Amino acid sequence: MADPIIAPKPQLARRAHIASLEQYQQIYAASVRDPRGFWRECAARVDWFHPFERTFRQDFANAEVSWFLGGKLNAAHNCVDRWLHDRAEQTALIWVGDEPGTYRHISFHELHENVGRLANVLRAHGVQKGDRVCIYLPMIPEAAYAMLACARIGAVHSVVFAGFSAESLRDRIVDADCRVVLTANEGLRGGKVIPLKATVDAALEGTAVTTVLVKRRTDTAVPMRAGRDLDYDEQVQRQRAYCPIEWMDSEDPLFVLYTSGSTGRPKGQLHTTGGYLVYASYTHEIVFDWHRGDVHFCAADVGWITGHSYIVYGPLCNGATTVMFESTPVYPDARRYWQVVDDVQASIFYTAPTALRALVRFGDEPVRTSSRASLRVLGSVGEPINPEIWRWYHDVVGEGRCAVVDTWWQTETGGILISPLPGATPCKPGSATFPLPGVRPVLVDEHGRELTGNDVTGNLCLVGSWPGQARTILNDHERFRQTYFTTYPGRYFTGDGCRRDADGYYWITGRVDDVLNVSGHRLGTAEVESALVAHDYCAEAAVVGCPHDVKGTGIYCFVIRGKAAEGHDDAEVEDVLRQQVRDAIGAIATPDRIQLVSGLPKTRSGKIMRRILRKVAESRYDELGDISTLAEPAVVEEIVAGHKTWAK
Repeated sequence: MADPIIAPKPQLARRAHIASLEQYQQIYAASVRDPRGFWRECAARVDWFHPFERTFRQDFANAEVSWFLGGKLNAAHNCVDRWLHDRAEQTALIWVGDEPGTYRHISFHELHENVGRLANVLRAHGVQKGDRVCIYLPMIPEAAYAMLACARIGAVHSVVFAGFSAESLRDRIVDADCRVVLTANEGLRGGKVIPLKATVDAALEGTAVTTVLVKRRTDTAVPMRAGRDLDYDEQVQRQRAYCPIEWMDSEDPLFVLYTSGSTGRPKGQLHTTGGYLVYASYTHEIVFDWHRGDVHFCAADVGWITGHSYIVYGPLCNGATTVMFESTPVYPDARRYWQVVDDVQASIFYTAPTALRALVRFGDEPVRTSSRASLRVLGSVGEPINPEIWRWYHDVVGEGRCAVVDTWWQTETGGILISPLPGATPCKPGSATFPLPGVRPVLVDEHGRELTGNDVTGNLCLVGSWPGQARTILNDHERFRQTYFTTYPGRYFTGDGCRRDADGYYWITGRVDDVLNVSGHRLGTAEVESALVAHDYCAEAAVVGCPHDVKGTGIYCFVIRGKAAEGHDDAEVEDVLRQQVRDAIGAIATPDRIQLVSGLPKTRSGKIMRRILRKVAESRYDELGDISTLAEPAVVEEIVAGHKTWAK
């Protein structure tokens, strides 16, 4: 049966930046015919202190790309200063606190002053151009101030999600060689208190960090180490509001953001100033069809790339009003998102399928208690959206009058690559639809042969560069090259599988490597396995993904007991190991299921056959294939029996 097609809304097309499928097709064809001309025109959307001389240079064989060569600019100037002449009193940032009804409207003028004072604090403590600064803050305005303050003085920020453990935080601080950390005494999320300063204290033992700025988010007093820890508010009050701008080369680093890798060690993706800013700004405007006066509500966290590109840099570079949301979609109840939409009069709303799946469980009534009349565009991010959830989003949340843009992209891409456009694209629920102008996806088979035409399935690659592309992995360019550019030479390999249907629509089918997409967050299976075997209760572990009604993908762990676990019952061992993973990585990595086994399916050379374990975790017992060549075939029968018992 053919997939249903939802036509663009005529009332949206009338004012859209790209107003029809035909117009999109014309722009797209021109963009791939003359990419230099297309991106040169796009680059005019930002303020250049010194114009660039060359649009781009690419060498995929050596994993080297550069954009807008010779140009100089500053991201904070583009996001703040340039709007002071005619938008100084316009709200730049609406902060939505954890407790319902808590709002702060921060104008571009106030944003400029707060960023300037913090930038001067950083300079006073020795932070210079090129230095790395770690930001471990909850979703409070100071997180945006910190990012922009770093950008203003040419420092490179490394934002770490404020749910990561001390060990994960430490790994990122050490890898980036951060000497300054910004944090809060505590965080608040969903009515729960998060001990951020305590986590930082544990993470910093033995590191080279010399300065910790501590923002008071709650009234709780926390220990302060003399000579290292400083009160954030006291420090900024001592500084003047104006801080001179450091003009940056287009290819100077703007930030590093860590992603999970299949080898266990997180990858510090390095993004540079010019290309990233142009791409974040451009995609924010066309994908969400943003117009001046729109309120953009992205419900992500700045600890992830979505928050970087579509809470901070993209919207502010366009002079938009952007929302920063501290809470959760179900605190205090399932009406929260929609109440915020009404209160701030959001035109655009952007969240993950995980959140939507959680909300669907509460039915339609919590949605219908709100008006949502201000909404025009609904976005989805982080993972493929289930067709039934897409329809609920469209029919119930959007009342059939809003566009749904199901966006596909990655930390490495810097911004959205494949997505519908609100006024132009006929949608198929569950499909990311078509590439944005300037983006050239291809599907290849396992041998690297390009799959031409439609109705094909393969590995998703990209031909040619785009401005938002990450430039390297911090401290390990060879790993960057090996990960993205050697599997299919001459192409960038995304790590995702994809189907292009008979009509040319793209359907993302999920990761093809050992990285799990849990609630839209990427976690390396090796990271979880390493956390498990670090405990004496675990002798060996293999981790795979499993279906999960809310998260999309859950974490399923097959564990062989360690000697220390002998004499302890299964439930106790599972609880201890589950907590071990939480402590080592963070709550987002908590295993959904730990199955204790006597052995793992291995080849005679000792390789764990995770393919078999994935199928067991998905209850696909009839698709295990030939197991007779395994070192111990009987192990598989035992694992299947254990899974069936649990699945009942």
